[in-house]
Amino acid sequence: MKRSGLITTKIGMTRLYDDAGVAHPVTVLSVGDCTVIGNRTMEKNGYVANILGLREAKAKHVAKPQAVAAEKAGIKPFRKVAEFRVSDDCVIPAGTAMSASHFVVGQFIDVQATSKGKGFQGAMKRHNFGGKEASHGVLKAHRSIGGTGMREWPGRVLKGKKMAGQMGNETVTVQNLKVFGMDEAENLIFVEGAVPGANGTFVLVTDAVKKEQKDLPVPTKLNNAGADTTTETVAE
Repeated sequence: MKRSGLITTKIGMTRLYDDAGVAHPVTVLSVGDCTVIGNRTMEKNGYVANILGLREAKAKHVAKPQAVAAEKAGIKPFRKVAEFRVSDDCVIPAGTAMSASHFVVGQFIDVQATSKGKGFQGAMKRHNFGGKEASHGVLKAHRSIGGTGMREWPGRVLKGKKMAGQMGNETVTVQNLKVFGMDEAENLIFVEGAVPGANGTFVLVTDAVKKEQKDLPVPTKLNNAGADTTTETVAE
């Protein structure tokens, strides 16, 4: 069984207390208006997936291909669109509004987001180099990376050499974070620990692939007109 994930927005960090009074650092993720806007099928696309969108936007504020695709599908365009490959029993009908209760308190999840950009940084900060000695003849080169040449062979700097350059602003995945709690009224998920990215970053949340998950709602937990229409809960 492979369930769909969610697109969320990082709100920030705070602390919550458990029943024993122990403080836990948590990251607050907002599910917002995350909606299933389409599906991929084996017959048409060669794989099965749910297409989700978050944060409705005007057509003039999204790329033209996205605006045209949304118009053909008869839906509003979204700022963020993502696909989640699922098994056949986890296909969610288009138009379904997702909620924080798609996940269960205590389960483990994987999160993926774009990390904070830190600009052009030296090798000591970027790659944790130790630097040169503070004495013994070292002059104004304490934080330099040292030699990069390869003598006669291969006579060039090899690809992948750790050097100064752009740091951060890359896709980062953090695995096996725990769902500490949730606020279903506000559609918020409280994740124990840190999540990459600045506040306001889009975060993709999925079931942890390296943990055995039990008693999860399949394909999701639906709330229509205030009535709980939870689908069958299946233990892996």
